[in-house]
Amino acid sequence: MQRLLLLLLAIGALSVAAVFSAARTTTPADPNPADAKFVLESEAKNPWTGLTPNTDPGQFQFAVVSDRTGGHRKGVFSRAVHQVNLLQPEFVMSVGDLIEGSGLVETNRTQWDEFDKYAKQFAMPFFYCAGNHDAANVAKADVWTERLGRRYYHFVYKNCLFLVLNTNDLELAIPNAEKGPLVRIGRTQQESVAKALKDNPAVKWTFVFLHHPIWTGRDLTETGWLEVEKSLTGRKYTVFCGHVHRYVKFLRNGMNYYQLATTGGGSALRGVEYGEFDQLAWVTLKNDGPVIANVLLDGVLKDDLLPFPSEEPGGEMARGLNPAVVGKVFLGEKPAVALSVTFTEIVAAGVAAKAATGNSRVMPDGSYAIYAPRGAAGLKPGRYAVTFTLAAPIVNDGKPRDNPVPEKYRQVNTTPHRVEVKAEGKNEFEFKIEPE
Repeated sequence: MQRLLLLLLAIGALSVAAVFSAARTTTPADPNPADAKFVLESEAKNPWTGLTPNTDPGQFQFAVVSDRTGGHRKGVFSRAVHQVNLLQPEFVMSVGDLIEGSGLVETNRTQWDEFDKYAKQFAMPFFYCAGNHDAANVAKADVWTERLGRRYYHFVYKNCLFLVLNTNDLELAIPNAEKGPLVRIGRTQQESVAKALKDNPAVKWTFVFLHHPIWTGRDLTETGWLEVEKSLTGRKYTVFCGHVHRYVKFLRNGMNYYQLATTGGGSALRGVEYGEFDQLAWVTLKNDGPVIANVLLDGVLKDDLLPFPSEEPGGEMARGLNPAVVGKVFLGEKPAVALSVTFTEIVAAGVAAKAATGNSRVMPDGSYAIYAPRGAAGLKPGRYAVTFTLAAPIVNDGKPRDNPVPEKYRQVNTTPHRVEVKAEGKNEFEFKIEPE
């Protein structure tokens, strides 16, 4: 009897264990790291949203850094190298203007020595791209070739094609033509692009890196970009450039073209509304295409929050060295939202300077604050003609936009608004644009 009772208790215990086993299962450890799985105990209700990791054998991440020069600022690019190392992409691309550049060979060599010291601190491969500061004349181009070899090239990584182009090609884009624009992709480079694309017809995605937003030029045949785009027709691709030091996303031919801001280059750093900030682009390639994130350098910190060490020389950020110029702009009775206001110095009686001296977007409340291009707030004392136009969009889809500003307010020689900026006192000006 006692043995029968013990047997019944044992059977009951096994039954209870079986019930709990059915409710709580453990996913076994997977010996293949490429097939990542979570090892955990799963129950009828669980504190998570799913168990499919956001990864794939073909997925990868890389970073893109932008202009370092064109008025480079102290300690920014070298700090960005450490920040990229914190983020741990698989490799790093660039869009050119890595040194200030010179007409003197030895000066270029010295500047490349300095830059290479920073580039070698990347914990992953870094791919150079030629900008106008790097290779736009013979002295620059010769030193580039001496140190780095090719000024345009391509490679394939995880079934994606990467084209790195040179938009300051010293060869003409059109054979037997007159001397073309400095910004161009020569005939031999066009043929190299066409061959790279022909040799890699079935890649998942194509990425193009170049310095200038060459597609914004007037004659795309003369610059050679039209032939490049023809070669790209029919495939999925993304383009990255720099040069302007202002972020813009272009929608062109159904594809995304990104003009990055700066990674230490000259900038007024007015913020996201202007597309003026120090950044890197973070690219994640998914099965259906790339996901692009703009990472502002101010938001990438070490775990101890201490500053990054840097001995990189350069200019300091200039702020407010001139008298501040502020105010409001109205279109009719409403704030002139989405407009830009430009101050152009009058250098002689009735004669304006050839280039704009300062500008500002008009904020939603109509307010503005003038900054010199890539420079400090305010303007030097003097007489100025004030003009107005549509503010440049952050996302440019190529579609024409209605300009509500009457023609006379757009031109320096016809605008009725002229002001004097004084060295002392408050330079606050309110402008009204009368609609037609």
